[in-house]
Amino acid sequence: MAASPAYALIATDLDGTLLRGDDTVSERSLAALARVARAGARHLVVTGRPAPRVRPLLAYLGCTGLAVCGQGAQVYDALSGRLLWSVRLDRDLAETALGKIEAEVGQVYAAVDQDGVDGLTLIEPGYLMPHPTLPAVRVGRRDDLWCEPISKVLLRHATLSDDELAAIARVVVGSLATVTMSGPGTVELQPSGVTKATGLALAAERLGVAAQQALAFGDMPNDIPMLDWAGHGVAMANAHPELKAVADEITLSNEADGIAVVLEKLFPTD
Repeated sequence: MAASPAYALIATDLDGTLLRGDDTVSERSLAALARVARAGARHLVVTGRPAPRVRPLLAYLGCTGLAVCGQGAQVYDALSGRLLWSVRLDRDLAETALGKIEAEVGQVYAAVDQDGVDGLTLIEPGYLMPHPTLPAVRVGRRDDLWCEPISKVLLRHATLSDDELAAIARVVVGSLATVTMSGPGTVELQPSGVTKATGLALAAERLGVAAQQALAFGDMPNDIPMLDWAGHGVAMANAHPELKAVADEITLSNEADGIAVVLEKLFPTD
């Protein structure tokens, strides 16, 4: 069967979007993605998780092509097991940005994702992982976070909400880094100008797919650039209000097979 004339690329976030709370994908959603593949369209994972934390999920989903990881800082090829493209966050810029944020809000707790297909997630004392299933290595002091090149910094504050911390960070950090919020307890600093849209655009170019042919699903403010880039952007029912405000469509939640509901309409049974 020929690919859908409307959408040749289905871009999905993972946490809060395709994945349920227990890191699984429902049988209905898996069946919908299989239907997309039979129609000739491609499924592309676009996630804030770094490549090392995505590889097991790609295997679980049966993805052997490209994936956009690290909030767009990495384009990973699952077939070859290597990064086709990656951008690092400069250590000095990261430390300067952290200093500006702490001068404004007091102490924050930081973690980093190291660059590379085998990079670790390092967390400093006091930092609590928002997603307990993701592996992390605790270091003794902040300076230890910079032992290897990194792709991003993750921040938490003891009393400020994610929205409050992200808003203040955007103002004080300015052009030093891109500030994103990708989930509960997950405010991040990544290389300036890098978003999910930049990584998705690179991957789509390699696949020969134009933005107008892309359908994107997400749930958090870090998905806004991706939904803006795609021909059609869908927010989950559980999405952050900022994302819902820019989405072309709102579907059911990640727990209620929201992605499958949309795909079943666009890709009829073969």
